[in-house]
Amino acid sequence: MKTSLIFFISALIFAGTACKKSSKNPVIIPEITQDANIDIQILSQNLTYPWELLWGPDNFIWMTERGGKISRVNPDNGTVNTVFTVPDVKSIGEGGLLGMVLHPSFSLNPHVFIAYNYDKAGTYTEKIVRYTYNGSTLVNPLIILDNIPASSIHNGCRLVISSDLKLFISTGDASNQASAQNINYLSGKILRLNLDGSIPSDNPVNSNPVWTFGHRNPQGLVFVKESLFSSEHGPNMDDEINLILKNRNFGWPAVNGFCNESGEQSFCTTNNVAVPLKSWTPTLAVSGMDYYNHDAIPQWKNSLILATLKDQTLYQLKFNAGIDKIEETKELFRNTYGRLRDVCVALDGRVFVATSNGSNDKIIVLKKK
Repeated sequence: MKTSLIFFISALIFAGTACKKSSKNPVIIPEITQDANIDIQILSQNLTYPWELLWGPDNFIWMTERGGKISRVNPDNGTVNTVFTVPDVKSIGEGGLLGMVLHPSFSLNPHVFIAYNYDKAGTYTEKIVRYTYNGSTLVNPLIILDNIPASSIHNGCRLVISSDLKLFISTGDASNQASAQNINYLSGKILRLNLDGSIPSDNPVNSNPVWTFGHRNPQGLVFVKESLFSSEHGPNMDDEINLILKNRNFGWPAVNGFCNESGEQSFCTTNNVAVPLKSWTPTLAVSGMDYYNHDAIPQWKNSLILATLKDQTLYQLKFNAGIDKIEETKELFRNTYGRLRDVCVALDGRVFVATSNGSNDKIIVLKKK
């Protein structure tokens, strides 16, 4: 990275000045920064646990909130318009409406895939459902995958679609650590499906959606060209950034982070364990991320932009040219907006970040002046 960028943003008190989420004028935050070409603004407020931010083909931000709302957010004035409220979402602890992805050919196939937790005959369960957007709301729900174990913690769950139109799903261990090593359980995995819910013939195990296993709680999932990366919570050590490789074991619960302890090394050798590109101890509670490769902010090119919850920091993770190593890590801002859940990069190079504080949550926008 040729130019370092560290934001030192003074804490402000907004007593009596809260901006309605439909305001046409985003609140501009005074800043002290080493780069005078970057603005940070509050775009929208009065949100409740936003979980997913996506840049849509309509040039709007698509957003989920954990309580069940799916909205389109105007990226210029912050107006939030609810598209649909999922009727059977049940939000318990970290559970509720989570990840979302849109079909890559949205104009021809206006499909919206969502992941959420619900009460299935008294059992807390996660499922993946495909809706169709009719221009104003979501209709025609189709269950793509059901019976994913759920819990008040460790549900994952992020969705992405590859260039060959496969749906990837990250799931947490749902409070059952041993399940992450059992390929007959859907928890603690990265799953891979066709977009109709069928299982691809080239998955590692016939008629099984499991692509990788041994995951604790992967809350970030993003493609960088043809490579898939995840961010994953460790217990109290070794949060991870992983390059997801077909049929690999990522170690949990036998391994945290690198295979660098005596008790881990034999397990790693025997079980073909993939080690992370990067880990953090103590943990940051790494969450959503997106890939930045735009000329608008050239010093951020070829980087993951990563949100963290416990650490309350937005990070830049700079790749090498081969996109298989992280060469630099930079803080973009810290302890300014509280917990950060997800990141979305727009086509014009703006970066949108969702907070996760549960009270007056916000969407923050970072952009070139």
